[in-house]
Amino acid sequence: MRIGLAQINTTVGDFDANLERVVAAARRGKEASLVVFPEMALCGYMPRDLLWEDAFLDACEKALQRLARTSGLPPLLVGTPLRVEGAGKPLIHAAVLLRDGGTTIVAKRLIPSYDVFDERRYFRPGPACDPIEVDGTRVGVTICEDLWSGEWSNAQYDGDPIADLKAKGADLIVNVSASPYARGKPELRRRIARSHAGRHGLPIALCNLVGANNQLVFDGNSFALDGGGALCAHAAAFREDFVLTDFGGRAQAPDDDVASAIVLGIRDYFHKTGFKEALIGLSGGVDSSLLACLAAEALGPEQVTGVAMPGPFSAAISLEDAEELAGRLGIGFASLPITQAYERLRTDLGEQWGDLPFDEAEENLQARLRGVFLMALANKRDALVLVASNKSELAMGYCTLYGDMVGALAPIADLYKTEVFELAHNYDLPPRVLERPPTAELRPDQTDQDTLPPYEVLDAILALHLEQRLRPEAIVEHGFDAGLVRRVLRTVARMEFKRQQGAPVLKLGPKAFGLGRRFPIVERFSGGAP
Repeated sequence: MRIGLAQINTTVGDFDANLERVVAAARRGKEASLVVFPEMALCGYMPRDLLWEDAFLDACEKALQRLARTSGLPPLLVGTPLRVEGAGKPLIHAAVLLRDGGTTIVAKRLIPSYDVFDERRYFRPGPACDPIEVDGTRVGVTICEDLWSGEWSNAQYDGDPIADLKAKGADLIVNVSASPYARGKPELRRRIARSHAGRHGLPIALCNLVGANNQLVFDGNSFALDGGGALCAHAAAFREDFVLTDFGGRAQAPDDDVASAIVLGIRDYFHKTGFKEALIGLSGGVDSSLLACLAAEALGPEQVTGVAMPGPFSAAISLEDAEELAGRLGIGFASLPITQAYERLRTDLGEQWGDLPFDEAEENLQARLRGVFLMALANKRDALVLVASNKSELAMGYCTLYGDMVGALAPIADLYKTEVFELAHNYDLPPRVLERPPTAELRPDQTDQDTLPPYEVLDAILALHLEQRLRPEAIVEHGFDAGLVRRVLRTVARMEFKRQQGAPVLKLGPKAFGLGRRFPIVERFSGGAP
């Protein structure tokens, strides 16, 4: 049996464009017995509360009907939400087989509600289904989470759809998927599929979505395994692709590349929202420099402008490095000093401030002026501001609300500072950007380590807390000072109010701020006693 894996990039609610992509890919698969598409390919993943709108569901049904009427296509397996009757949620998360004018429907059985997923808000679990005969082969159809079953389910599901399909005589498993990217996730998918293939002796084909919608990046990386778990076909990473497989031969998976994930996340965020130009506050530091490199790759240098905004405590070399980087990248560059506006505001506030000493108020005033300048430029130019914050800074609140946090998207905010430096070494940055101690330049001779622990230590503590969800006492057992651990975790908890007002964060790791980490602002548990 020959299967086509049509790894396409869809947009939520763009039914005409999604349908065009499906039809174009299907026509490439005329030699296939079955062409498989990603999860919710007709409407885009994930529609979220659009699923509660009748007009949206009507559009889903019309798109499915249009596809069924399209002549000259091979049998297709395509994902869509469908209305159902009876008790429970009014929708199923479906994969629909279209062939010879007829339809066969399979519903997703395992409905995830963890991390970024909230599908139980909309869908009821589907029943166990029999394999579907296609070209003499009994095909067991599964949808994304159905593959994350058995030993991979973390005991949150009772059923094992793969084992059930094997028991019902399946010769082959196909999986229509929209599995979001995280570092290491492509290999994890293959490992899970290899485990099922080896246990049940079944070939497995998985077609995964590619592209980005909102905070989520989908990496593609569709693949096919033979019955022994050997990789026999593999699609590209981070771009559309079409792969034909008869489960013979051998293939090699591409490398896991977080930079490509960020580039795709930026590109699709702009293209799918209709914006073209990006503005970046280019400080001469490593975060904004790396972000400028990634944005230029995503959008083209002509659509990116770096804005340097030197203030009263900015070193001359910061402006020099920012301008040099802009020249190396070929992006636009502007210098808008904030010192005059800063001094005017200090004068205006002087009567209220009185003789109180210089502190965070004056520091944040500088950051907020930079935010005002960036947003004023963005409004005039119909551009979007990209936020250069990293995960270490967001965790510790080492950022200013309505200042350096302003913007439409935070592309590197799921990278710790140490990871930013590691990735930045792959780009042609001015040497001082990588050599200078990190600094916000909001007071004389300031460095980040005046306020924060060394990033190597801080990031290790944060990873244990945020990714592994360890309590303070467990983190201390890893060799960290107890007082430092309590201070870090207490600060993370206190800064939740900032993060909930920040720009959307591209998910790059197992636990990003935003959709996947929904903590109360007011709580006294995660960070210990105040």
